Amino acid sequence: MPSGNLRARAISVILAACGVWSALTLAATPSQNAPATSEDRASTRAQGLMAWQQIYSVLTHPRCINCHTATNYPQQGDDRHRHFANVVRGPAGKGVPALQCVTCHQEANADSTGGPGAHDWHLAPLSMKWQDVNDNILTSAEVCRTVTDRSRNNNLAGAGLLRHHTEEPLVLWAFQPSRRIDGSMRTLPPLTHDEFVAATRKWVEAGTPCPRNP
Repeated sequence: MPSGNLRARAISVILAACGVWSALTLAATPSQNAPATSEDRASTRAQGLMAWQQIYSVLTHPRCINCHTATNYPQQGDDRHRHFANVVRGPAGKGVPALQCVTCHQEANADSTGGPGAHDWHLAPLSMKWQDVNDNILTSAEVCRTVTDRSRNNNLAGAGLLRHHTEEPLVLWAFQPSRRIDGSMRTLPPLTHDEFVAATRKWVEAGTPCPRNP
């Protein structure tokens, strides 16, 4: 047999062997793009829900919920009583012309008067209420649906929610609320701001899962 034919046959055998080896190797190696298993998805959701519960503990603390009311007025104090001086929401959540929020709430806390302050002080819109009209805090599932509903939350997706929790001046204020008029310190949320942001990031990375109502 001519040597040229022998070389051709040898090359064909080698190529066939390489093809079989490649196929076996690919079959034995899991694809990096393979979809997560149901167990993986369940674990991710569980971790996200645990992070959400941490977030919920902050959102429903008086430092936050006093401005996320379902009423026509803000609340004050840990007992969440009605704001003094008959302050009302007004058309934009910033009070009425004769008594706007920024009249008393300046750019920073005023320890001399006990007046809390941060940039653009105002009530959260009614679309972001975290209590009902009877002053009962909404369930974790209800608050989560409110927070993640882009038709109600100023069109914020997960990244926007994380940025809001990280940078928003009124959110930052909740973790540094300064003193009351009697000199005592206002109570702080159950997490530090760093912990709150870390929980939000974990929740967002998990796909912002919400618990189901019982």
